[in-house]
Amino acid sequence: MSKLKKTSQVFNPTASVAPLGIIAMDGAKELGEKINDYLVTWAKQSGQDVDSFLIPCKCPRFQSGDGKALISKTVRGMDLFIVCDTGNYSCTYPFFGYENHMSPDDHYQDLKRIIQAAGGKAHRINVIMPILYGGRQHRRSFRESLDCAWMLQELHSMGVQNILTFDAHDPRVMNAVPLMGFDNIIPYYQVLKCMFKSIDNFKVDPQHFMVVSPDEGGMSRNMFYASVMGVNLGMFYKRRDYSTVVNGRNPIVAHEYLGNDVEGMDIFIADDIISSGESMLDIAYELKKRNAKRIFAYATYTIFTSGLESFDKAYKDGVIDGVFGTNLTYSTDELRSREWFHLVDCSKYVSYFVAALNHDLSVSEIIDPHAKIAALLEAQKNA
Repeated sequence: MSKLKKTSQVFNPTASVAPLGIIAMDGAKELGEKINDYLVTWAKQSGQDVDSFLIPCKCPRFQSGDGKALISKTVRGMDLFIVCDTGNYSCTYPFFGYENHMSPDDHYQDLKRIIQAAGGKAHRINVIMPILYGGRQHRRSFRESLDCAWMLQELHSMGVQNILTFDAHDPRVMNAVPLMGFDNIIPYYQVLKCMFKSIDNFKVDPQHFMVVSPDEGGMSRNMFYASVMGVNLGMFYKRRDYSTVVNGRNPIVAHEYLGNDVEGMDIFIADDIISSGESMLDIAYELKKRNAKRIFAYATYTIFTSGLESFDKAYKDGVIDGVFGTNLTYSTDELRSREWFHLVDCSKYVSYFVAALNHDLSVSEIIDPHAKIAALLEAQKNA
């Protein structure tokens, strides 16, 4: 029996915690609508007469920059899921005659406004925040802020009971809120499925394919990929200049490689975020010096803060053969139009979590992708 059929069978109002409501904030409209479409389909398959779970809302701004939140429909007694993308810089608001682009701070402030507008009337409040606000400032060195930990504690104090996030920069930040539900989800299966669909002549075996971690911090993520696919794993570690700080971080002096020979191998590199992309390209060039065949990069969040020109050149020169990224945060139309970019749609995966939580079902089967990946690999062998 398929997971969709299982979901549709339990998706009924008598089994749910409370009536379901979804608020898709301005930065997450596209993702929220896709999640809603799946949930409506499953609800109709279970016999419900429902057209949408979306609750209209908006966060208007005064010309001075002050804002407020308005929810246009009752949320009383609802199991409320608020979808928030703190990384969507495309959203703007008027500010003293200018169009000001929203920062993560602005999105987070609007999230708190929405929670306030609910006025404590919802049965339960859950927040879907794929890219955690302050997630890159996850630990303290000397006299520094702890933005992500404080955000989680603040949401908990406002009555949020569950946080759903994807591929947190450091999932140990959940220790800041030990009594709040915190699910850190990594879309392993969705990524591999997209790779098999997008890459020609893709052979997953130790003779043709390797996984390489871009740094020591990404080892667990890449170890999982290597283990489930039964291939070898290599690793780069970053030598940094800790005496200086550039753009908020210590600059990388060199990438040093540890692992098996990569000559003639297709390489897969997985990371949580491609920011400027410099680090990923440095690794790709180093692997090409070692005669790697094709190089495919993946990041859950492909934000490309320095533009796409360097990756365009790397693709043209045959250094990078493909980049995979999810739709869990905003990506430009320009990026999506690139021949080398492949979008991994995770909206159905998020919908499973929403349906499970709304019915107080275990999410263990959804989180653990081993069986689905094994079936995917077996199908690929037999193709």
